[in-house]
Amino acid sequence: MYLSSEKKQELFSTYGKSNKDTGSVESQVALFSYRIAHLTEHLKANHKDFATQRALTKLVGKRRALLDYMKRKDVERYRAIVKALNLRR
Repeated sequence: MYLSSEKKQELFSTYGKSNKDTGSVESQVALFSYRIAHLTEHLKANHKDFATQRALTKLVGKRRALLDYMKRKDVERYRAIVKALNLRR
């Protein structure tokens, strides 16, 4: 499996409040970003995998929705997570 529980705990402890903090927006965005990067690499090698392409599109939309929510609620947290994850915006 591409995402072990240790890697998840590392993501949650780095971007969330603790390693048990799986529900905060920052930890969810970090998890989605990791999955998006993994699926992007998969699609570079398997460009006809349309099911993965659709899953990637849905994940990008979910991450965008969470980032929009965070931008509305707390701009400083939004800027911090975008900078930490090296996202375009």
